[in-house]
Amino acid sequence: MKKLWQFLVASPAVVGSMLLGSSSVLAEEAPTVKIDSQVPVTSVDSLTQQNSMPQVTSVSQLSDVQPTDWAFQALQSLVERYGCIAGYPNGTFRGNRAMTRYEFAAGLNACLNRVNELIATATADLVRKEDLEALRKLQEQFASELATLRGRVDAVEAKAAELEANQFSTTTKLQGQVVGVVSDVFSGNNVNGVPAKDNNTTLGVRARIELVTSFTGRDTLFTRIQANNIVTPSIGTPEGSLFFAASDDPAEATMDAVIDALWYSFPVGQNTEVKLIANAGAADDVTNTVNIFDGDGAFGAFSTFGTRNPIYYQMSGAGLALNHKFGDALTLSLGYLAGDGFNSAGITNPGANNPNPKSGLFGGAYGAMAQLTVKPSDRFTVGLTYINSYNEELVAGSTNANYQTLLNETLGESIPFSSNSYGLQASLGLSEKFVLGGWLGYTTARNLTSGSGAINRGEVDLWNWAVTLGFPDLGKKGNLAGIIVGMEPKVTSSSIAALPKDTDTSYHIEAFYQYKVSDNITITPGVIWLTAPDHDNRNDDVVIGALRTTFSF
Repeated sequence: MKKLWQFLVASPAVVGSMLLGSSSVLAEEAPTVKIDSQVPVTSVDSLTQQNSMPQVTSVSQLSDVQPTDWAFQALQSLVERYGCIAGYPNGTFRGNRAMTRYEFAAGLNACLNRVNELIATATADLVRKEDLEALRKLQEQFASELATLRGRVDAVEAKAAELEANQFSTTTKLQGQVVGVVSDVFSGNNVNGVPAKDNNTTLGVRARIELVTSFTGRDTLFTRIQANNIVTPSIGTPEGSLFFAASDDPAEATMDAVIDALWYSFPVGQNTEVKLIANAGAADDVTNTVNIFDGDGAFGAFSTFGTRNPIYYQMSGAGLALNHKFGDALTLSLGYLAGDGFNSAGITNPGANNPNPKSGLFGGAYGAMAQLTVKPSDRFTVGLTYINSYNEELVAGSTNANYQTLLNETLGESIPFSSNSYGLQASLGLSEKFVLGGWLGYTTARNLTSGSGAINRGEVDLWNWAVTLGFPDLGKKGNLAGIIVGMEPKVTSSSIAALPKDTDTSYHIEAFYQYKVSDNITITPGVIWLTAPDHDNRNDDVVIGALRTTFSF
């Protein structure tokens, strides 16, 4: 803080602007006085007595210091002789213009400090007697300004010391988020034999503590600790699952705190960023998913399907991401994540850290992505995506669309699949309060073995699409209303006998209204309507309702 003080007092231009300048200081310390015309004013002193300016003792103190004043010339001589001030960019004292009294006081204080330094270092013989006398006179005439200046700097130092004593870290920002959700199923007597509406009303919570650290100012180390006991309703189909839910199994949704995400990003040159992902990586850690409703469960869409194109869910786990900008309008994103998936023994892999055969970073389940994001303007964005994956699923969609889970449950063993997915995502702001968006996703997958001979080798094709309507700032700045209409992943063709195609079409209709109570609290009611769930007209329509409250700090 001593260096800060020296900088302030050494630069009258800076101090003059920061400590109010002449007009603002006087306006603050000398409020306007309404003079009654019927009351005679006999002297200027009577006016100053009416003002709350006890430090002002003469009219001369209200004026700027002119270059022709003796005080100005005396200080200029001291500056030139002792090098007190070096605050102006061109190194001059700017003797061709007037100075406010607070600028002048800052310069005077700098010279006082400089002379004191010379005396303290036994170089007092360098200080002339007449200069000491000039300093004494200047100090007397500008005593009130010097006192005000020092008082303000002392206050700044005290506040800075308090902040330093109470800050969490010089390199780390602590932030957090709590998402509370009340949900229930309002209709659906039969979905694949499951009475969906028999679900009870539930209350679940997802709590996150995040540490955002930077060592150079351009890099980021991100650590997130999470506990989540939110359970998605059991309705007899993967459709309509809630994105923020920990699981569809209450036994797996506990409030145990775990490191949910850990990654480190750093720049390589001016246009390239590299991200090393150690845990719980996802597509949105690699690239822009081009959906204003992708709020990672805390904001925006409620459902897994409505949050982003389902082809993105074929990437999860640990790995590497790279983003390179070809100017402001074009970005290339490359990513590789080794996930959990299924291994040849019919169980889920622990992930990239599993050293067993057909597991680990390159031997087990993975997703590899390349995306070209085109953004010709702030309101228009298009993403062209390709993902190659092994033993990864789309998560959303029908039971048949999640083919590995289905075959594992029906055959009792895991059948490895390799898939290629292609996506087109777009978002267009037609106005500041209306955003049109959507996506189209296509996946073709083939099984790599016939297992124990229970199924034949073949391929399946899956499609999904959505149209989104966003209404930012609806009713209040910071609010967001959204509508999502689409088709969750559907098996449109299959050459695998044990994996039939979906014969009917289910539509996903979702609506929510995100209300910003304050900068830290949002409340979002929402509803999800599934027609012909699981792409089967024999199933009853399902309506899921939820109320989400998000606390951010």
